[in-house]
Amino acid sequence: MKYVNHFHFVALSLVVLTVFSGCSTLPDVSRVIDDTPSERESVRIASAKGLLSPQKSQAIMERLRRSVPPTDILERHNAVLESVTESPLTKGNKVKLLIDGRATYAAMFDAIRHAKANINLETFTIADDEAGRKFSNLLLEKRAEGVEVNLIYDSVGSHATPAAFFQRLRDGGVRLVEFNPVNPLKARGHWSPEHPDHRKLLIVDGRLAITGGINITSNYSIRVSGGRSTTGASLPWRDTDVQVEGPAVAEFQKLFLATWQKQQGAKLDDPSYFPGLKEVGNALVRVVGSTPGQNNRITFTVYVAAITFAERSIHLTNAYLIPDDQILDAFTAAAKRGVDVKIIVPANSDSTIAVDAARYNYSELLKAGVKIYERRNAILHAKTAVIDGVWSTVGSTNLDFWSLLSDDEVNAVILSREFAGEMERVFAADLAASDQIQWEKWKKRPLWQKIKQSFAHLFCHLM
Repeated sequence: MKYVNHFHFVALSLVVLTVFSGCSTLPDVSRVIDDTPSERESVRIASAKGLLSPQKSQAIMERLRRSVPPTDILERHNAVLESVTESPLTKGNKVKLLIDGRATYAAMFDAIRHAKANINLETFTIADDEAGRKFSNLLLEKRAEGVEVNLIYDSVGSHATPAAFFQRLRDGGVRLVEFNPVNPLKARGHWSPEHPDHRKLLIVDGRLAITGGINITSNYSIRVSGGRSTTGASLPWRDTDVQVEGPAVAEFQKLFLATWQKQQGAKLDDPSYFPGLKEVGNALVRVVGSTPGQNNRITFTVYVAAITFAERSIHLTNAYLIPDDQILDAFTAAAKRGVDVKIIVPANSDSTIAVDAARYNYSELLKAGVKIYERRNAILHAKTAVIDGVWSTVGSTNLDFWSLLSDDEVNAVILSREFAGEMERVFAADLAASDQIQWEKWKKRPLWQKIKQSFAHLFCHLM
């Protein structure tokens, strides 16, 4: 199945919807930062037993701060997030980096097979292909064993999946919610297909969560390699997820259940959704979810603030780099103050217009000292960042105007020197499989390319 994205299926309809619904705006993050207290006592941490005292929270942050060179990314960034979200920073989590579809699907299948009480799955795309059928068959098997299975799928992202695929799941006892149906006759209240659910999230028994950029489609079945691809061969998809166990899982569960309720799904009130959770690791994790509305674009605030507070390095990988002015300004300011800013973006994509739109911004970034690399021989779909060797994020948020402004998104923000080290090693591997964009060569590109990139940039911002 050809992957569905914003730029192809809904482009013209969303332009019309935007005209008639009015333009939304992103929050002014600089104002949020200015209004946030800078005192260290403002950072609070939750444990499996509840919120820690300011003194205990501060002691944990002090130990983490001593483990790395000085950086504002720890306390100041967390203080900003606490001003815009109710989701706490939690201690005692175990995190595992999952690279590409094979590893992620293996982890998801293993978690689902071991489910005892409930399985909650939320995805942008679930396809009627080999991968989608493996998932659906396993979900039906678990439902037949008495495990509750709830699935949220996006109407836009899964528009090519036939109704019979979902009906088979319903007939087997799986409860389904189609997020913001494209068909206005199926709308629940306000019809709003311009607000898709772009999250990818699996929660099993309220104890384990997996999130990131990977959809459920056989696109992820091809193995990724850094070598040259065979002429005419399909390119593999390069993506990243993270598996989380510990107190942070309850925050993922809250996001899923809130979406389910807002979409008027069947009542879900089983207490087993929130079991008693033990501390099983050493990572600090904050779960960040965004929903439509200026004050709810929290993943946008996460990125702008993180780039703003970086002191040594920003190593970012993103599938669709079509940012607004605030993110562009944050990148250029970071590079100009001496931060090592490296960004990996796709050379090939499921959307040609997205690649051209991203390239429109290269000149401004390169002139400021930002280093840009294009990943070759793969469809780069990952959305990750590691900053100052201690702050990391893995999630569904692209740095394009649509994802930042209108999608439901979810990211895990992880404070851990060890996990950041893993992230850096993956980034280095992607870097080795990428080609750097050189300013001297880039500024001499043909005029027709500049025109094409300008039109693509304008089109993407109109959507």
